[in-house]
Formats: sequence, structure tokens, C-alpha cells
Amino acid sequence: MENKTGLALPTKNLKLLAIGLVIIVIGFICMIGGNNDGTFDPEIFSTMRITIGPMIALFGFFFEIFAIVWMPKNERED
Repeated sequence: MENKTGLALPTKNLKLLAIGLVIIVIGFICMIGGNNDGTFDPEIFSTMRITIGPMIALFGFFFEIFAIVWMPKNERED
């Protein structure tokens, strides 16, 4: 298995890594808190911030692991 680009991973894996990074960023954006003026904001306990956002980010981290480990069929040594 010879990599012609000189990179550690094939191009397809790098594209998957970029997609995983975007998924992680979306998850963290979903977790962004509300205002910071010192008053109590019950919106910090919304489902999007405490459940959905972390699940999206966790899926992004798992997707990153998959993108690193996965090897395209044409790159495998049989």
C-alpha cells in the first residue's frame, strides 16, 4: 500500500475527518449557553443544550475514530 500524496492517510479518510470535525463543531454550537449578564436564565437547561448537543458532539468523535481506522477497499492489501 503506497501513498502517493505523502500524507499519513488517504484523501478519502481526510475528507471523512473534515466531516467529523464539522459534526463536532455543530454539537458544540448546540451547547452554547445564553446571556452572561448575571441573571438566572432557565434556557440553560433546554434539551438542545444538555442532551442533543452532547450527543451530536459524541457522534462526531466516534465518526473521527471511524475515519482514522477505516481503509477504502482499493487501498487494502489482500
